[in-house]
Amino acid sequence: MRAVAQDGFGGPEVLEVVEVERPEPGPAEVLVRVHAAGVNPTDSWHRATGGLAGKPIRLGWDVSGVVEAVGIGVTTLAPGDEVFGMPRHPVPAGAYAEYVTSPARHLVRKPAALSHVQAAALPLAALTAWQGLVDTAGLRPGQRVLVHAAAGGVGHLAVQIAKARGAYVIGTARAANHAFLRGLGADEVVDYTAVDFETAVEPVDVVLDAIGGEYGARSLRALRPGGIVVSLASPAEARLAVEAGPLGLRAAFMAVEADHAGMREIAALAEAGLLRPEIDTVLPLELAGKAHELSDGGRTRGKIVLSVTA
Repeated sequence: MRAVAQDGFGGPEVLEVVEVERPEPGPAEVLVRVHAAGVNPTDSWHRATGGLAGKPIRLGWDVSGVVEAVGIGVTTLAPGDEVFGMPRHPVPAGAYAEYVTSPARHLVRKPAALSHVQAAALPLAALTAWQGLVDTAGLRPGQRVLVHAAAGGVGHLAVQIAKARGAYVIGTARAANHAFLRGLGADEVVDYTAVDFETAVEPVDVVLDAIGGEYGARSLRALRPGGIVVSLASPAEARLAVEAGPLGLRAAFMAVEADHAGMREIAALAEAGLLRPEIDTVLPLELAGKAHELSDGGRTRGKIVLSVTA
């Protein structure tokens, strides 16, 4: 099969398509014929540094496709099922390929309302938003939520998830993205290039921060008493918890996990028409390097997806 690989660390140019042996599903696993694979910032980090593995890996976690075969013990899926999910994260999955194996319960059935390209854009970013807002922050109806980088891959899905949970949603974004975010349901949008967000909005209950750095400390100043900042940016942001405590606030750094229950919730929102990914660019597998160039530029609206099988 064709797969994207790299021999060393570096820029997008280290990525190349190679021929490798097709994998076989082990116990409790399925083999998926990949139709589309999502591109995420963590892919670039692993490409450039080796990430948690410390060595070159086969990239890609977001996948949408069709079950080709099942391993022993699988009862929830069968050949021919259309599925999507985020296999194995943070262990390498290798979804930039024509086939990928996955634990069966890291996948759920693809909603008929979504194309494979749309479905491949969802898992990692939507699970990040869900686990940050729902599992970590405990978001409740009527609460006020501030989403940083709201037009980005995680951000634009977080806006929709928060709205579906009954929250009042505020997003930070450049002015060019304000109409887009209002179309997703944002109640307020703040141009972070023109004003200081912490003084431009009334206090909030939850901040979802995918930027980090000074944004973490500034976000504490935007919270109501008892509020929480959930950082997605870096483990270094865990230090915010020390600053938050004496102020009667909370802070947490969160890393996304493979999550069958969360994927079922995401699929249900998509099926109900309450969650739709914005697709910035679709490229063939052979142009994975170009996809990484676009992702590294940090100016995409929504998600970049690799189309693998028509």
